[in-house]
Amino acid sequence: MKSLIIKDVYNILHNMKSLFLMLFVFLFLILPKGGAAAYAITCCILCAMMIVTTFSFDENAKWEKYAMVMPVSRKDLVLSKFVVLLFFCIFGMVFGGILGIAGSTIMGKFHIFSLTEWLELLCVCFAGMVISFFLGSMVIPLLFRFGAEKARALMLAAFLLPVLLCSGLYFLLRSLGVILTDTVILTLICASPLVLILWTAVMYRISLRIFKNTEF
Repeated sequence: MKSLIIKDVYNILHNMKSLFLMLFVFLFLILPKGGAAAYAITCCILCAMMIVTTFSFDENAKWEKYAMVMPVSRKDLVLSKFVVLLFFCIFGMVFGGILGIAGSTIMGKFHIFSLTEWLELLCVCFAGMVISFFLGSMVIPLLFRFGAEKARALMLAAFLLPVLLCSGLYFLLRSLGVILTDTVILTLICASPLVLILWTAVMYRISLRIFKNTEF
């Protein structure tokens, strides 16, 4: 599986110039009003969407057909996409966090000696990575089923699903009289890795089933 991950990362390196350009453009668009937190989340989501590009490269090169005659299992091929997605999300979190802190410090919106601001930003960066991986893992089954081009059109509908789920959860908690205090929010953040693991397992199983039923 290591070779599959290296393949995707190597292919993305050819597209890094456009990615960096896009990230720097958003730096000037988001940072002045949204601050480091908003920029870090944006970077996570934009980098996570690079998983679509890896599928585009595979389709153009007819990679799946070659992979099926190589000593590579379908499980490894599917799992490698989720691992690559995780790498992209971590890269987006680190890149967005560093540039966000640097830019916000220069503009006087972030105080590097404030422990509270550091903790808040770290929580937001982690939440951004979780959200981006959540969205990216939801797109992967669509990419295996419909391909990169058709999946792009379905991504918007896919992204609306977690928004509706979060909105529903918010109104449910509100109807039950649960107030979103700092303690409740911290609890949700601590529970997010477990939820993400379960969600990823489900998306992996769906992706594997789709890929196993695909004929080349």
